[in-house]
Amino acid sequence: MPDAPQPATDSALNKRLKDNPPAKWGIAAFSLVLVGGLIYIVSRLSIDLSKVHQASLFPYVLLGVALVIALGFEFVNGFHDTANAVATVIYTHSLEPHVAVVWSGVWNFIGVLASSGAVAFSIVSLLPIQLILKVSKGSGFAMIFALLVAAVLWNLATWWRGLPVSSSHTMIGSILGVGLANEWMNRGSNTSGLDWTAVLDVLKALVLSPIIGFGLAALLFLGFKLLLKDPRLYKAPEGEAPPPFYIRALLILTCTGVSFAHGSNDGQKGMGLIMLILVGTVPTAYALNHTVDTGSVVPFAAVSTQVAGALAHYLPPDAPKADAGPELERFVSTHKWQPQTISALQGMVLAVRDEANGYGSLGNVPDAMQANVRNQMYLTSESLRLLPKYGPKLAASDVTVIESYKGFLDKSTKYVPLWVKIAVALALSLGTMVGWKRIVVTVGEKIGKTHLTYAQGAAAEIVAMITILGADRFGLPVSTTHVLSSGVAGTMTANGNGLQMSTLRNIAAAWLFTLPAAALLSGLLFLLFQRIG
Repeated sequence: MPDAPQPATDSALNKRLKDNPPAKWGIAAFSLVLVGGLIYIVSRLSIDLSKVHQASLFPYVLLGVALVIALGFEFVNGFHDTANAVATVIYTHSLEPHVAVVWSGVWNFIGVLASSGAVAFSIVSLLPIQLILKVSKGSGFAMIFALLVAAVLWNLATWWRGLPVSSSHTMIGSILGVGLANEWMNRGSNTSGLDWTAVLDVLKALVLSPIIGFGLAALLFLGFKLLLKDPRLYKAPEGEAPPPFYIRALLILTCTGVSFAHGSNDGQKGMGLIMLILVGTVPTAYALNHTVDTGSVVPFAAVSTQVAGALAHYLPPDAPKADAGPELERFVSTHKWQPQTISALQGMVLAVRDEANGYGSLGNVPDAMQANVRNQMYLTSESLRLLPKYGPKLAASDVTVIESYKGFLDKSTKYVPLWVKIAVALALSLGTMVGWKRIVVTVGEKIGKTHLTYAQGAAAEIVAMITILGADRFGLPVSTTHVLSSGVAGTMTANGNGLQMSTLRNIAAAWLFTLPAAALLSGLLFLLFQRIG
């Protein structure tokens, strides 16, 4: 990889930091929030684990190590991605650097708490179904540790070089590596491969988002020049003076929006893996959502019967019988529908209904059956997600009933406890506050040949905010890093400022290397951990 840009020791940012050390009250306030959050996390985790009866301490050790690594990934994510959100307000003097970082951290925190979880489980669904269903076995643990260790190592390496690399890109590469290694180890199996359709959808989002960021930011900047005639918008900041009030308010607003959007999207990447860790190590407490009680089970049983009836419309009279579990695993993995797939799916729907009725609530499911019931629900949900695309054409009325039923399944298995969101939010925010400077210097000083103007900063951040929130709405992981840095490059190009090609080459090289490097690293770690296990 070409030499990466390094933060200059005499940069404008370093001088400002020397002149404006962080306020003691700010450090004290964040420390108070951090301690309060940790107390809440530990207390909730203790309550959940008190319901678990484990004869061995080993699962708890695995849980602790895996959680530390997963939160470490989000901590390093804060170095990379969140730092982009504060670059524009810092380099336009809209906010003092330390205030900007704390402000961004707060809105990242809020964004994580407000997230839906859709992105979290879209990441999980990229993994081979075989490993998801066997997450509490040796191969499942090997998968989790390989993914997380590879992602953390690559993110740390690129951060050290000052390169704004996407944590999303890194995580997708790690998933590819594990999936390919698992497929190589289980050649001939129908359930060992990656969901390539889902992988390609995610890769398209990662590839298109920086192109969209570049183009839209350039157009928005040109629109500013056409409609807003205030010459102060198009000048680089002079001295230490902040911009005019309305410009400053706009830039702070866009920084807030990008930080919130980043938390709501990027914060979820670790959540899905943390939930896999919890399900794998202590399934009794986390395999099923125990808040789903008798009041929910009764309507669920009714809609289950409706779904079974709806599926009967598409069941060929001579369809062969198949074992429901293996057949649905095959369908989810290969996307190849067969007549017996409908029969297997109908059988699984009825089996899950009878189990839910028998237990009365998910909290009453026996400890030994928690993981099994979760796998049945998860497999049914994934099969129903893929059925309209790869199976028979469904009537609109049947689609409505199936979506309602699937919503219950997802509520039961694809949930994120509040303490997990808080843990991720704290890790992300803390990472931003500790390691932000390297990436900020690259974005603010080393993309364009001239200093960032107010209009350029606003255009880049407005586009980043809208793009990330839009992706979050559709459950797609995108890169805050690539969207914002390409937006800055777009505004520089539109203004004729010119670009520092050495920086762009380094960013592009890191972008190209990230996927194969993370894949190779995670694949090798997966094979190693499998042997150790």
